[in-house]
Amino acid sequence: MMAEVKGKYIVITGASGGIGKALALEVAKRGATPVLLARSLDKLEQAANEIKMNTRISAPFFRLDVRSREDVETVFEKMLEQIPAIDVLVNNAGFGIFDEVHALSLDDMSEMFEVNVFGLIACTKKVLPRMLDQNSGHIINIASQAGKLATPKSSVYSATKHAVLGFTNSLRMELHDTGIHVTAVNPGPIRTNFFDIADTSGHYKKKVDKWMLDPDMVAKKIADAMFTNKREINLPGWMNMGSKLYQMFPGLVEKFAGKAFRQK
Repeated sequence: MMAEVKGKYIVITGASGGIGKALALEVAKRGATPVLLARSLDKLEQAANEIKMNTRISAPFFRLDVRSREDVETVFEKMLEQIPAIDVLVNNAGFGIFDEVHALSLDDMSEMFEVNVFGLIACTKKVLPRMLDQNSGHIINIASQAGKLATPKSSVYSATKHAVLGFTNSLRMELHDTGIHVTAVNPGPIRTNFFDIADTSGHYKKKVDKWMLDPDMVAKKIADAMFTNKREINLPGWMNMGSKLYQMFPGLVEKFAGKAFRQK
C-alpha cells in the first residue's frame, strides 16, 4: 500500500487537527505530500512542522474557510498554481452540534450545512476539472455513521451527513467511466476535539469513550483505500451492522434500541 501514494499530492481540508492531521502525517510517512487546509494558520503551521520533523516531507498549507465561496475559489486557484497536481482530495472539514431541534438556532443549523455540505461540494467542484483533464484522482468524503442512522439530538448533524452520502453516491456514478475514484468514510465517534463543540456538557463523550475510534487507526484505513475502488469505509464494524439493521427494520430497531440512541 505504501507505494500507492508515494509522490502524490493529497489535499486535506480540516487538516489542523483530528483525523485530518492524523491522515496528513500518515500519507507523509508513505511518501506523499499532504497539502493542508484549515481556518487556523497557527495550527496549520504546527501541523506542517510536525510532519516535517517526523517525515522530512514539506507540507504546503493554506488558510481556508470552506464556508466562504470566495475563499474556496481564491485558495484553490492559488494552490493549483503552486502544486503540480491534486491526486486526492479528502473533504474532512466538518463539525456538529448535538442538541434537540427546538434548542438549536437557525444560525447553528445553517453553519453546519455550510461547512459539512456546501463547503464539501464547493471544494469538490474546484478539483474536478483538473482530475477530469488528467483522468485520474480520488475524492474521499468524510461522512459519518450518523448519515446512516440518525439519533436524538443529532437531527441536523445527521441531515448534513445524509446529504454528504447522497452527494458522494451520485458523484461516484457520474464519474463511473473515468479514472476518478470516489469513497465515503463513515466513522462512529472518534477520539478528537470534535466533541468540544458537539457535546459541551461532556456527558455523551464520557458514555461512549470506551467505543471511540483512534484517529491514527482511521487515518491508516483511509490511506489504505487511496487509489482503490473502495466504495465506503465503515467504522467500527459492529456500529455499521447496526446501521444496516436499521435500514432493514427501522421500527424494530427504534423500539428495542431507543434507550441506546438517547445517550446524548
